[in-house]
Amino acid sequence: MPRLRLGPLLRYVDGSTATVWVEADRPCTAEVRCADGAGGTARTFQISGHHYALVPVTGLTPGTETAYEVRLGDGAEAAAAVWPLPDAPFPPSTIRAPAAPGAGGEAADEVRVTFGSCRWAAPPSGEHDPVGPDALDTLAAHIAADPAAERPDVLLLLGDQVYADQTSKATQRWLAARRDLTGPPGAQVADYEEYTHLYYESWLDPEVRWLLSTVPSSMVFDDHDVIDDWNTSAAWVAEMRATPWWRERILSGLMSYWVHQHLGNLPPDELARDKLYASVCAAHDGTDVLRAFAAAADADAGAARWSYRRDFGRVRLLMVDTRAARVLAEGERAMLDAAEAEWVREQTLADPGTYDHLLIGTSLPWLLPHLIHDAEGWNAALCRGERGERWARFGENLRRRSDLEHWAAFPASFEALTALIAEAGSGPGAPATICVLSGDVHHAYVAEPSWPAGNGPDARVLQLTCSPVHNSIPKSIRLGFRFGWSRVGRSLGRRFARHAKVSQAGIDWRRTGGPWFGNQLMTLTLRGRSARLRLDQARTVRGGGVRLETAEERRLT
Repeated sequence: MPRLRLGPLLRYVDGSTATVWVEADRPCTAEVRCADGAGGTARTFQISGHHYALVPVTGLTPGTETAYEVRLGDGAEAAAAVWPLPDAPFPPSTIRAPAAPGAGGEAADEVRVTFGSCRWAAPPSGEHDPVGPDALDTLAAHIAADPAAERPDVLLLLGDQVYADQTSKATQRWLAARRDLTGPPGAQVADYEEYTHLYYESWLDPEVRWLLSTVPSSMVFDDHDVIDDWNTSAAWVAEMRATPWWRERILSGLMSYWVHQHLGNLPPDELARDKLYASVCAAHDGTDVLRAFAAAADADAGAARWSYRRDFGRVRLLMVDTRAARVLAEGERAMLDAAEAEWVREQTLADPGTYDHLLIGTSLPWLLPHLIHDAEGWNAALCRGERGERWARFGENLRRRSDLEHWAAFPASFEALTALIAEAGSGPGAPATICVLSGDVHHAYVAEPSWPAGNGPDARVLQLTCSPVHNSIPKSIRLGFRFGWSRVGRSLGRRFARHAKVSQAGIDWRRTGGPWFGNQLMTLTLRGRSARLRLDQARTVRGGGVRLETAEERRLT
């Protein structure tokens, strides 16, 4: 009989439908069977010898919660239950279907969004964890201890779900048994099969596996899902494409992201219209179809759209791709190509008055410490040749060594996003809050912009940054970001800007919370037009246990 290899992951959920992602060990039919009679089936599709299914679940009752099981069958015999696992120490996995808007009750009015980024896979149970307790593991233990208690309505994972370029010692041993690590790319992953190993290492963690089976998740990639500094500049891309191993790496990275992360971001009706998904499912082996798509997406930023929109009642989420959609020609640099930028604008401004809160998920922060913001603008001007060829070469080298590639490194895109936020937050029907949710920088903070008098939006606008979920926090990051927010740092940043004749941004901003350092998650609780923020950190307690400790809690509106 078929066996479950990875998953289940509960991905999309609304009042009546859901999707559940699984990987089986052979071709089969996957079934999700709910205790209340809801359910669905899907035939697996094949990519590089692996067999996946995204099962659409229908018949859910809004405002209810139901346990579910996963069954796999090959047609010769009745499908057998493969989830929950026998003797699992966790409560049953459930699907909570939100109540219909306006139906009354807490579920209709309240949405809890938990987010973070940058997660190294936790070591096996019992082994020393050099970077401290994993915030996802700790969240899972917290929910499992009291399944009826508060839990997120959605978990937003904002990039670096896997690290293709920084593999664990266990993965390096696995790689070494497969190929010679003395040749490039060394101990980094090289192909699709090695990418699948990263997902096994990360998502077979028992606590995380159960958490992802019972809390809906939405995801987007950042650079380490492919490689550090992915798409930093046109020169970087040219150099990488000249290496013999890069093509297989980038195609495998995009293919594995589409399978493991992107598909589950989409609602069932959008999946039904997706021509690539239909082609992959229809093929005996969808590898070549998906590979051709990945090649086109790598060659042309406009060939694929990884950004997507989700609505949770009166909360709108726009998850924005800030990696693959870039325009990198020095005279035309943009965080998003023209079509992607227009799509983001259309989705932001669509149906004004129908949402109370706008969440913009972007792996890279929009608002950074002033020193770093100005340094990135200065660097972008140098690389454009504003101070001559010698400075341009210096700027390119510095850009790569110092990761100067956030929104501030794309000045026109920074100003465009700023203007869009102001427009969306102004006038009749404006939302109560617009929150930019980000990760990447291995610490957490809250920043709040201010516009010139009379030009600001009606909505309260905030940059909420939370990282890492489970990763190292070098002392240089702690010191650098503290200094970056200081008056001296700000003054130094303006000197950088003047050197390259960079004009000041059209807004100012200040840090109103943090910086906080540790393995952590932020949660927004949105009810009507009110919003509350909580930052929880994973801490080791006496006796060797771990727990979530609230480091910050505040009302936003």
